[in-house]
Amino acid sequence: MSQSDELIIEPRSGRPADACVIILHGLGADGHDFEPLVPALPLPTDDAVRFILPHAPRMPVTVNGGMVMPAWYDIKEMSLDRQIDEPQLMASAERIQARMREQIEQGIDSRRIILAGFSQGGAVAYQAALSFESPLGGLLALSTYFATADSIELSEANRGLPIEVHHGSFDPVVPESLGKAGFERVESLGYPARYRRYPMAHALCPQQISDIGRWLDERLDL
Repeated sequence: MSQSDELIIEPRSGRPADACVIILHGLGADGHDFEPLVPALPLPTDDAVRFILPHAPRMPVTVNGGMVMPAWYDIKEMSLDRQIDEPQLMASAERIQARMREQIEQGIDSRRIILAGFSQGGAVAYQAALSFESPLGGLLALSTYFATADSIELSEANRGLPIEVHHGSFDPVVPESLGKAGFERVESLGYPARYRRYPMAHALCPQQISDIGRWLDERLDL
């Protein structure tokens, strides 16, 4: 089932969902970008996991000459520190938090909700997960950076949130140094975090997909 602002993939087993994975795409893409990932994940065939793939709103992006495209927030300058429109990022994070609350209201335990994000979507995922008021099941940060590391108000409910950070060693879009810096920041704050490095560019690779499946299986006890 799909809605205008998201793609929803219900459990392939046909069972009512008892877990939810929300995946946020990168700049210029939409939720369909990660649609092929779902059946490729090595998860049990009888799992009861709902996947929600939201679509970012369309907006002008400064670094792309003001071109209007799907974006979670504007990127004003492609410096190493990534000058961004933080209020827009915060608004996107609040939208995702509202979606997580809806899942909880529908009966899914917050600890069985996983938030994942790629590139721009990962920056939103960091903010949304680490400031969320209910304990989540995990955060998966893919080829991304912790854009709000210096401004975020951390939620005590998620101080023990397991965090998995993945990055490509040949990433020309988001340098690996940014991904590693995000990992080191959450690790220094005491989060149980793990860093995985892959010989790839700004993308996903088969080994990574296997690792994601195993991590989801572990986090959701499938």
